[in-house]
Amino acid sequence: MTKPYSLLENLLFLPTFLQKRRLDRHLKGKTILLSGASYGIGECVALRLASSGAKLILVARTEEKLVAVQQAVIAAGAQAEVFAADLTKEEDLAKLIDYLVTLPDGIDIFVNNAGKSILRSIDDSLDRFHDFTRTMSLNYFGPVQLLLALIPILEKRKGQIINISALNVLMAPAPKWAAYQASKTAFDQWLRCVAPEIEARGIRTSSIYLPLVRTRMIAPTAAYRKMPAMYPEHVAKIIAKATYQKKRKYAPWWAIFGQIASVCLRFIWDWLLPKINSLGDRGRGNRA
Repeated sequence: MTKPYSLLENLLFLPTFLQKRRLDRHLKGKTILLSGASYGIGECVALRLASSGAKLILVARTEEKLVAVQQAVIAAGAQAEVFAADLTKEEDLAKLIDYLVTLPDGIDIFVNNAGKSILRSIDDSLDRFHDFTRTMSLNYFGPVQLLLALIPILEKRKGQIINISALNVLMAPAPKWAAYQASKTAFDQWLRCVAPEIEARGIRTSSIYLPLVRTRMIAPTAAYRKMPAMYPEHVAKIIAKATYQKKRKYAPWWAIFGQIASVCLRFIWDWLLPKINSLGDRGRGNRA
């Protein structure tokens, strides 16, 4: 059980009302590919869809946890298959694609949920080029390579792509988010570029722009522990609803105000940040 939202969170994250009969009617007999299915949002989506009549193909790195999710999904009455793969590795990705293209029933919906987040200053990244290659591999190159193989399959099924993105993709670039924001923005732009072409072929695209979500991904960052954040169970309802509503975009109601503020007030942040960094540098010098 998750704790109830605070008053502020209730205002920021309005309830999502799911039409269960409509969901079940829409998903019955369909095959859903879900990446990042072993923890957090992915696990909650799998459990949310378990009673819908769909067949789930669960993909993640951690096989033991993936099997545990599969067992929970089967216990709820759904069909579920698992494929353990690290989508940053070419060999694993190639094996997954070989498996998917041979499925007799094809794929109806691809939920692109796997992702890697990094919050790190450029000073702390100077000897960590692998931070950028890993985030680009998982957040951009992996889903692009998957979709290049899946688009013909999705076209036959008149399927859907649901991309789990981040709200900061819609905002002005933020310090310390270079690796993460660049990689998430890259795939967001790629999908928006190809959307008109593939939608003309009968494939719907839905992008879900999420604020902070209380998962293990944000757990190492102490500053996030007291900040308003969505619960993954709530996000799972939003994703489930997207399968039958098929809207092109979901973002919190206040996102437009955040976009305007991030652009209009950016000059203040650009003026203030060097001064903050300068104070930090002097502090480090004094301690040395």
